[in-house]
Amino acid sequence: MIQLPWPDIDTVLLDMDGTLLDLHFDNHFWLEHLPQRYAELHGISRQQAEDELLPLFHAHAGQLNWYCTDFWSRELNLSVRDLKREVAHLIALRPDADTFLAALRAAGKRVVLITNAHRDSLSLKLERIELAPYFDRLISSHDYGFPKEDQQFWHALQADFGFDPARSLFIDDSLPILRSARDFGIAQLLAVHQPDSQKPPKDSEEFAAVEDYRQLLP
Repeated sequence: MIQLPWPDIDTVLLDMDGTLLDLHFDNHFWLEHLPQRYAELHGISRQQAEDELLPLFHAHAGQLNWYCTDFWSRELNLSVRDLKREVAHLIALRPDADTFLAALRAAGKRVVLITNAHRDSLSLKLERIELAPYFDRLISSHDYGFPKEDQQFWHALQADFGFDPARSLFIDDSLPILRSARDFGIAQLLAVHQPDSQKPPKDSEEFAAVEDYRQLLP
C-alpha cells in the first residue's frame, strides 16, 4: 500500500499514455504498425523500414518533435493521424484508473491531465475513452512549446494553472519526466509499475510505483 499525505495534496497532475491508458497502443503503433505500413506505402521491406525509422526515432526522443504527429507525417510522407485510427481499437484504460479519477473528484482535488501527446493523439484517445469529465484541464505540452522533460514546461504550466508544487502529486510512467518534475519542486511523485500490459514491469528506480490504482484511493 502506498501511503500518500492526502490532506497536504491540493492538485493531482496525471500523465495519459502508460499512466491512465495502457501503453500497449502506443508501443504497438510505433514499433509494429507504423513500420509495417511505412514499408507497404513506400514499397520497401519491413527490415528496411525499421532500419530507416529507428535511427530517426532515437534522434528525436525526448524532444517535442518526437510527440508531434504533424512532424512525423511530414518526415515520413504519410498520415500518422490516419494510421493511428487503423489500430484505435487498442486504446484502453488501465484497470481502475477511472475509479481513482472519480475518487479524486469526490475528494475535491484539482485534477489536471498533462501529456506530451499531440492534440491529434489526445483527441483520438478522448473519442475512445471518456476521460475529459474527470479533469479541470487537459493540457498538451504542445500548447506551451516544450515537452515535460524541459523545465520550461513546468514554469509555463505554473504560470497557466497556478498550482503549488509543494502541495501537488504527479504520476507518470517516464523516469526522465519524473526527474524533471522533481527538479521543479513537485513534492509527491509516483511512477507506474507496468505501463504496457503486454510487457514486463519496469524498474522505477528511485521512485515508488503504482501497481493498482485502488492502492491510492484517498
